[in-house]
Amino acid sequence: MSVFAHPGRHRVAVLVRHGLLPFELGMAHRLFGRAVSAAGEPLYEVVTCAPAPGEVRTDSDVTMRVAHGPEALAEADTVLVPAANEPDEPQTEGRLGAPLTVALARIRPGARIASICTGAFVLAAAGLLDGRRATTHWQEADRFRKLFPAVALDPDVLYADEGEVLTSAGDAAGIDLILHMIRRDHGAAVAGEVARGSVVAPHRDGGQAQFIRRPVPEQRGGSTGAARAWALTRLDRPPTLRELAERESMSVRTFSRRFREEVGMTPVQWLTQRRLERARQLLEETDLPVDRIAADAGFGTAASLRQHLHTALGVSPSAYRATFRGSSAAP
Repeated sequence: MSVFAHPGRHRVAVLVRHGLLPFELGMAHRLFGRAVSAAGEPLYEVVTCAPAPGEVRTDSDVTMRVAHGPEALAEADTVLVPAANEPDEPQTEGRLGAPLTVALARIRPGARIASICTGAFVLAAAGLLDGRRATTHWQEADRFRKLFPAVALDPDVLYADEGEVLTSAGDAAGIDLILHMIRRDHGAAVAGEVARGSVVAPHRDGGQAQFIRRPVPEQRGGSTGAARAWALTRLDRPPTLRELAERESMSVRTFSRRFREEVGMTPVQWLTQRRLERARQLLEETDLPVDRIAADAGFGTAASLRQHLHTALGVSPSAYRATFRGSSAAP
């Protein structure tokens, strides 16, 4: 008998181990569970499974009873492996123990496999990340590299998408990864509704740094917040650095220094990111031609947009639109 009750929905199996972080399990059920079609029908069915059914210890004083074993993996369209705070063979020796080996062998060919935080150790120990770009929590990067030298680890990003295999950094980056998968499956409109319902950012780019290596600046007499808010209202005609500085009654030099302290990048870098976000939104949610989107986002020409999008994401506008205008995207 199937562990999934609704065969028409995308089936997600969350594979948990002892030391489970309840937050990571909860986010999977909450976010995938909020995704619905235009008719209000759920798009995913999520079940929790373990290498063996029964009690699973968490990293808190709560013990969870998991009803399903590895048989759920054989039916899943997506397998999600969260972190575990109890050291096991993947995290200490770089290999799978017998229970995990048997469980992962049940995953059907073509299924999508993703991890949250140190769940990447499981994927790497299974050989699923060899030769691929991957990420994990930055605090575990050195140990990961030593155990899995064949993996192209990038500890400075929120998540890495390698098609059928995806990895993410710490807890909150798991939210970004799940929203990214929903966007891939059903488009930006569905993912945006999920994000709004959970009161989280609708999209943080996977290439965004896990953290900014700088101390929090001391609060002084001025801020660049008003200038940033003003710039967002006129992305189709990006302001000059002098115009931004004048909005805060600062010199260009002072404004540039204060901006970098507050945001972690230069004003030009920040404006380029915001313009790219605007272009991506229009590609995802509208049928506007590329040259119109380029103008509305402040890139001027379609060629300029293509260059910036390819530099940032390695894809053309048409390829990006084809990926993220999912089956449930609004026309």
